[in-house]
Amino acid sequence: MNRRAVVKGALGGVLGLTLPPFARSAFSQQSLSVVPVSEGFVMLTGAGGNVLVRTASTGQVLVDSGAAAFTDAVIKRLRGLPGGGRVTTLFNTHWHRDQVGGNLAFGRSEATIIAHEKTRARLATDYYLGYEDRYENALPAASRPTVTLFSGDKTLAGKERIEYGHLLEAHTDGDIYVFFRDANVLAAGDAISPLKDPVLDWFGGGWLGGRADAQEKLLKLVDDKTRIVPSYGPVVGRAELQAELDLTGMLFDRMLEFVRKGMSAQDMLDEGLMKGLSRTFRDPYKFAYDAYKGYWAHHNSLAKDVL
Repeated sequence: MNRRAVVKGALGGVLGLTLPPFARSAFSQQSLSVVPVSEGFVMLTGAGGNVLVRTASTGQVLVDSGAAAFTDAVIKRLRGLPGGGRVTTLFNTHWHRDQVGGNLAFGRSEATIIAHEKTRARLATDYYLGYEDRYENALPAASRPTVTLFSGDKTLAGKERIEYGHLLEAHTDGDIYVFFRDANVLAAGDAISPLKDPVLDWFGGGWLGGRADAQEKLLKLVDDKTRIVPSYGPVVGRAELQAELDLTGMLFDRMLEFVRKGMSAQDMLDEGLMKGLSRTFRDPYKFAYDAYKGYWAHHNSLAKDVL
């Protein structure tokens, strides 16, 4: 079910990663791993969020740059791969700091940084972190995307097709996917979460309906041979994406019914919101609370009987 159809029908009727400066270099170099993804592609893990690397002698293409504490370690790993650490293009799947922490180094080396316009705007200004009751400072100009999109899908010109497009409100207000079409490798950012609890940054624009729509869009892009890279966790395939979409859809439908009844997040858990699911959540209340807050951000367009 398309959640936009729900909206139209109704209208018709941070994780932060901080380490002491003296500990960052040694710790980060030890924790980074290089994981093969497909021919010409590897994933760096342990740098905050995953960093997808398209290796080539003509230069490397990255999807996300990891947390700032691990920038030196990421660069060191890149130098040992084909392309020698010369990054020509960097995509940011969204604006959380564990995805954009290396932007400054790559921006200074004149890599083209591509992202959603909301990501550029978030990084260009101080923004508020509701969970921590503080502001995240704007990043330097060299850290910010130089090419942005607002809506629709784009293709990066070159010898190989690199398609990218908006995933509306899947996790934040600035999510994108990056699809290396010829290699059949898809970077999905935090729109999918095969290992950790799904995160809905409701204060940053994400919500469960947007996540369901985003996963439906991704499912239409892939086939049974596609390698899908999330922000956290292992590389997965179409079957795992379908399973997560099924889970997301089930939670969306259950929560909509509970919202209609005026329940709180705790009420929903007590009434069985998370029972009989295909996976276990480490922190069910946090997920339920974040999803609940996202619903009320859309309360006037969910359904005619939600006021």
